[in-house]
Amino acid sequence: MTAEPVGTLRVMRIGIVDVGSNTMRLLVAETEAGAVVPIHQDRLQVGLGAAIEQHGWIPDAKLAEAADCARQFASQARALRCGDLRVVVTAPGRQSVNADDLVIELQRATGAVPRVLSAEDEGRYAYLGAAATLPGAPTTLAVCDVGGGSTEVAVGPSDGSPEWLASVDIGSLRLTSRMLEGDAPGKGRVKAARAEVAELFAGLDAPPTARAMSAGGSARALRRIVEGPLSGKALDEVADHLAKRSAVKLAAAHGIGDRRAATLLAGAVILAQATRVVGLPFEVARAGLREGLAAEAIAERLAA
Repeated sequence: MTAEPVGTLRVMRIGIVDVGSNTMRLLVAETEAGAVVPIHQDRLQVGLGAAIEQHGWIPDAKLAEAADCARQFASQARALRCGDLRVVVTAPGRQSVNADDLVIELQRATGAVPRVLSAEDEGRYAYLGAAATLPGAPTTLAVCDVGGGSTEVAVGPSDGSPEWLASVDIGSLRLTSRMLEGDAPGKGRVKAARAEVAELFAGLDAPPTARAMSAGGSARALRRIVEGPLSGKALDEVADHLAKRSAVKLAAAHGIGDRRAATLLAGAVILAQATRVVGLPFEVARAGLREGLAAEAIAERLAA
């Protein structure tokens, strides 16, 4: 890996390819004064989760598309002098019957051995990445990460690891595919989706926390629409609006892409329920899963 001295610290550069249900993302980061600093990011919509919802597995054409995207990201990372490239697979690696085929294709495309993250690991890394950006004195923190195929909620000290973590097997793409497909699906379907999400979250008893943050694409998109923190009330109002009006038009007005717009309603429904679990509105995190992975990878290299 490229490394150079800066005072008493070594500057290291690492690449993370994150293969999710909706999107594949690349983060290239390095250390600066002991912190992880992103220097390049990219994303491509692949839609593995939609294929898994439809078939139960990932068809050959979609495997090839994922491999091509990963190949592009590996090339970008190495052009930026990343000697250490790590590939992780989230919900698609847990939910597809041919997840092994996906891992094989990704390895061929990148030259790196992909790691399929457990739901617990996914929540932990999102927590670590979000917590690292929190200014001020240490506090208790809840972090919710709504992905395309699952949702994780973690609570703990902001200067440590989560002490409580739960994963729910529903994400924005899964809920959309099952209950909320199409523009303006109507109040009845939104009501049914809320009931389904409430049932899936039932029994989760998060410990008290002083602050709450949300990571992931749904939260970042909703921040463009909601003024202030993502409260349950504000998120319910967005969902009610999207039940009867075009998500594509609303998203376009706020600079949100069409594919994210298609799952925006589901993201709002899930996040609204998550606020009730943690008992606080969400601030939107500036970092999450990939930054948490990069921080751990850099720490491993520095300790080696």
